[in-house]
Amino acid sequence: MTREELRHQQNLQRLRGLRPIDDDFMRCLFKDNIPLAQLVLRIITGKPDLIITDCQTQKDMKRLAGARSLCLDAYGTDATGKKYDLEIQRADKGADPHRARYHSSVMDVENLSAGQEFRELPDTYTIFIVEKDIYGLGEPVYPVERMNLLTGRPFDDGEHILYVNSEYRGDSDIGRLMHDFHCTNAEDMNFELIARRTRYLKQEPKGVREMCKVLEEMCLQEREEATRETAIIIAKKMIAKGVMSLEEIAQYTDLPLEDLQKLKLDPPEK
Repeated sequence: MTREELRHQQNLQRLRGLRPIDDDFMRCLFKDNIPLAQLVLRIITGKPDLIITDCQTQKDMKRLAGARSLCLDAYGTDATGKKYDLEIQRADKGADPHRARYHSSVMDVENLSAGQEFRELPDTYTIFIVEKDIYGLGEPVYPVERMNLLTGRPFDDGEHILYVNSEYRGDSDIGRLMHDFHCTNAEDMNFELIARRTRYLKQEPKGVREMCKVLEEMCLQEREEATRETAIIIAKKMIAKGVMSLEEIAQYTDLPLEDLQKLKLDPPEK
């Protein structure tokens, strides 16, 4: 068996174990699939009449030069212009409140152009589907809203944040949806829209090729990230010892000079 054949077999094995709660699989589930995005958002938001008119996966948000960019898992728009950012966050650190704040702010900047009034800013929904019940109360959804602490009334600024507990298994649509998000087999799923797309990606040749390409790209990204992390460790040691100038370290490690300048300013590790 050649190296390429072995890698293909490894990708097929990895594909069999993927679930909708795995972000790379989820992005492929929603790609070019407005009906599925609409179903999921209707259940999570509790709006059965919600109409989604557009849904993009891997949506890049890079409007502010120099600011940290975001690549949204699934970014949708409804018939009234409201915006929805649906994110899979399996690790607890991915559900940090500051991350939710940043996601909301990036959507705000993306959706208000020069000359527009602030009141034209659309309502936004930042939705994190988290693998664990981070608040430990057994609820399916934890909505987060701003409020006036003095009056006790909602602030009504149009920003909405929801944390979805994917451990929830109550006898309801959201309980059945979260069950499906943890299934590897389409035959075990409750919702046909999710099951049909899962069969396509796992069983039909065209879908399998699509997923294998995604897995190849993911492996390449993981290797690049590991290489960069190793380079950063080496650069930190070289900076601490003062054996080379930053320009020489940049040539040695292939790290950008501006990154090395930031490393030099970082406090030494204890």
